[in-house]
Amino acid sequence: MNTEFFVGLISFVLTVLLMPIFIQTYNKAKISGQQMHEDVKQHQAKAGTPTMGGIVFLLVGSLVALLSLIWSGQWTANAGMVLLILVLYGLVGFLDDFLKVFRRINEGLNPRQKLLLQLVGGLLFFLIADSQGGTLNVFGYALQLGALYLPFVLFWLVGFSNAVNLTDGIDGLSSISVVISLSAYGVIAFMQEQWDILLVITSLIGGLVGFFLYNRKPAKVFMGDVGSLALGGMLAAISMVLHQEWTLLLIGLVYVLETSSVMLQVAYFKYTRKKYGEGRRIFRMTPFHHHLELGGLSGRGSAWSEWKVDFFLWGLGLTTSLITLAILYL
Repeated sequence: MNTEFFVGLISFVLTVLLMPIFIQTYNKAKISGQQMHEDVKQHQAKAGTPTMGGIVFLLVGSLVALLSLIWSGQWTANAGMVLLILVLYGLVGFLDDFLKVFRRINEGLNPRQKLLLQLVGGLLFFLIADSQGGTLNVFGYALQLGALYLPFVLFWLVGFSNAVNLTDGIDGLSSISVVISLSAYGVIAFMQEQWDILLVITSLIGGLVGFFLYNRKPAKVFMGDVGSLALGGMLAAISMVLHQEWTLLLIGLVYVLETSSVMLQVAYFKYTRKKYGEGRRIFRMTPFHHHLELGGLSGRGSAWSEWKVDFFLWGLGLTTSLITLAILYL
């Protein structure tokens, strides 16, 4: 465990030291920063805040993990594939951010382009990582998927990559949510004695905690799609290489909730518009964290501060992660 601790500490220190340099360089270059959704008035003051900060903790976390794996002789194909997904999905997010920030293309990559690039990464994962013959862990039972395992891999990686991306909407929410999720998978990797995966996990946890010091409210920098898409893909990859796929539904319940809120909102709006001639909404605004900001759980109460939303969703993620570990090991 000493190696894992020092790996995490090194990533933390490097991220803390490099992030101010990134922010200063970003500001000196007078690059247009993050654009805020106009419907959330309390976020308008954040317009122009530097984004793409995920570049720092991704580079630090992945390089520290890579060097540690090689130095300790623990390099494996599975650890390599987790890092590859982290980098590939980070590149997809970087391209998306680059088009938005530097080319002033508001949409960035269009949905088809983004999906295609994510699918390519998923296909590489399927071809190289150990899939145990296409066996899926479904709440502790081995389900042989055969040829259907590839569609599952693609769905899992793309789905959770985009789910974490949706979660990244308020200061500090996604960074600490992912730290909680990675910590749960760190326990699972430890119990399975998969030290290679544990090294990767602790390296990213260190980088994310360092990033949070600048991303907490009031945020000095946002991670951007380069960070959120990569982290979501990484979580999905880790759940598969540990062969505990089902656990991500609980450990990642916050991301599932955020994504489900968007899907339900869109579906209900289209249904009511067709039936009643006007679209109606279930939530005040989606993803779900914006619903909480605008009126609490019911959507009819007083607005919640970002810190209150953060602590509520962090608490939810921590609770479901502990429940998952209790199911597995108690």
